[in-house]
Amino acid sequence: MHVLKCGFVGLGLIGGSIAKALKNSSSFRAFHTVFDPNIDSLEMAHKDGIADAIVTNLNSDSIQAFGDCDYLFLCAPVQNNIENLTRLKAVLSPNCIITDVGSVKTGIHDAISQLGLSAQFIGGHPMAGSERMGYPNSKALLLENAYYILTPTEDVSSDKISAYQNLVKIMGAIPLVLTHKSHDYATAAISHLPHIIAAALVNLVKDSDSPDGLMKMIAAGGFKDITRIASSSPEMWQQICMTNTSNIASLLGDYIHALDQIYELLLSQDSSKLYDFFDSARSYREGFVGSARGPIKSEYTLNIDISDEPGALASIATMLAVRDISIKNIGITHNREYEEGALRIEFYSPEDVEHAKSLLESKGYNVYIKKDY
Repeated sequence: MHVLKCGFVGLGLIGGSIAKALKNSSSFRAFHTVFDPNIDSLEMAHKDGIADAIVTNLNSDSIQAFGDCDYLFLCAPVQNNIENLTRLKAVLSPNCIITDVGSVKTGIHDAISQLGLSAQFIGGHPMAGSERMGYPNSKALLLENAYYILTPTEDVSSDKISAYQNLVKIMGAIPLVLTHKSHDYATAAISHLPHIIAAALVNLVKDSDSPDGLMKMIAAGGFKDITRIASSSPEMWQQICMTNTSNIASLLGDYIHALDQIYELLLSQDSSKLYDFFDSARSYREGFVGSARGPIKSEYTLNIDISDEPGALASIATMLAVRDISIKNIGITHNREYEEGALRIEFYSPEDVEHAKSLLESKGYNVYIKKDY
């Protein structure tokens, strides 16, 4: 069987999940050479059979282990990736495909150009994640049916792009090819800006609340739904804002302008345009995959790790139906950067969520719930 040699520089949640997904492949035998500053993670990965060769530092002798890699996955923060790649450049094969897993692409693409590695680089952004970080929480199913964005340079051959697309499919993910500029603009709009807005709204309520904390006490439903992401890591979002600044600032300016327009409609009591404003948003929002109908409200949902195989979804639906647990909505979530589990099920009541959770866990499924009810 063909041996696919992969190097991982950083083996946290995403790197570990990619490594595990490739190990599960029946198309080849994956051989992983792994570096991580966390020795415990390296030892755990070696014990798991995920890391075949472990590297404890990136000095001139140890980096030779990465010399024959078919793929090199850079899974550290952007600045660390650039520093590590500068050390590894001298030993990498010209046929090695270099990639990363970051949510901002411009910085790494600029560095790749400066290092003269453009013919080998295809940026990568698997849109999956978890609130629990680190290698111990990695799993092959994390990537199942998740979008995996690829941002090749202009100098990468079509053969390399096709090979990487096929590798992503083997991981169980869905490859999407974009330019790095398109990627950074899109993620600024649908991910980075919403985090700023959510944090700003939370801070507005905090600063406007009464001394007895009335607003905090009664906050529920829509407010919790649209501010949930404000609970994300402040360090991570600080770095994202510092690396995707121009796109975020441009969209934030557009958003401020939109708010100014709504402000004027409110003052002028223009009921017709206010209706059009809400109706336009409703129509567009209801076109989202897996979106709930109607106004923002508390949703009674759970997510499940599920393998992409015939009958898997039907089996779960039947299991719940037999116990008279009604499903309101069910579907695969392809963008899972901030929630776990590929399959998302919505119910009619919190009691149904709890009953379904108990039943599914008793059958060996991993179930995730974010309680806002």
